[in-house]
Amino acid sequence: MKALILTGGLGTRLRPLTYSRPKHLLPVANVPHIEHVFDLLQRHGVDEVVLLTSFLAEAFEISVERAAQRGLTVAVAHEVEPLGTAGALKNAQELVGNETFLAFNGDVLTDVDLTGMVDWHRERGAEATIVLTPVDDPSAYGVVPTEPDGRVLGFIEKPPPGEAPTNLINAGVYVCEPKLLDRIPEGLVFSAERELWPAVVEDGTMYARGTDAYWMDIGTPANYLQANLDALAGRYVCSAVAHPDDGMALLAAGAEIHESARVSSSCLGSGSRVEADATVERAVLLSGASVGEGATVRDAVLGERVKIGPGVAIEATAIGDDEIVDEEK
Repeated sequence: MKALILTGGLGTRLRPLTYSRPKHLLPVANVPHIEHVFDLLQRHGVDEVVLLTSFLAEAFEISVERAAQRGLTVAVAHEVEPLGTAGALKNAQELVGNETFLAFNGDVLTDVDLTGMVDWHRERGAEATIVLTPVDDPSAYGVVPTEPDGRVLGFIEKPPPGEAPTNLINAGVYVCEPKLLDRIPEGLVFSAERELWPAVVEDGTMYARGTDAYWMDIGTPANYLQANLDALAGRYVCSAVAHPDDGMALLAAGAEIHESARVSSSCLGSGSRVEADATVERAVLLSGASVGEGATVRDAVLGERVKIGPGVAIEATAIGDDEIVDEEK
């Protein structure tokens, strides 16, 4: 089975962190997000991946090399101009073949049971099956009501608070039959959410199944930070965190913490540094970031080589690569 991973988005909600890298390469627990997706696929016996690239596509070269080293076969379907979520799938049609395939929104972090989803999809003879996940406030999302057997009735985009017929939303993970791609026009911008899925629903061949598996859309700084905190605490289980603990500090190679510094619930990338008497709580420091003497960083993400000056306090923010912060943000 093959998995198609949509990685062409601009990551606008994650700026400034995504000016210099695709969001799919931002680290969760010091490992690029997309490699957690590779982990999930391999746990379920999926060893062929197609990356659907556009923005900063060359940045994926290292991840493709690492994928090959771990036994994954990776192909790339590149869009010179973005074709939309369905257009990107169509662009990879020649690579799909004649078998059932998986499709992922590339910014989703989850440990959903893919094997169970595929079996469930095939039992119903579905053309496409959507994984659904529960949320506390479905009014901020598109909800997906279904028949008792899972057949999708439609899509309701951002229903008013208290009026949603379900709290299950589209989790951005799909099981699809190859004939689905024949519905998509060649070379045109085409949306899965607004054009493709409604057509499949109308024909009665789209199904959906809820899951209580871990799920996070890492597409905002707050969600991205939370995904890292969840990995540290063991709410999201990954091989990068051998002994989860809610207050732990996870250090990549070459990261340094001064003995008088206080660091908790944080991921420190390679070569990052926390100086004397500094405090770092609930934070992610990318490679080469540094926190000066007596400075405080809370609920924040620091891009690569960011320098936080001595005594500076920052909170609840994301700072882009190479910035020098000498005053509070």
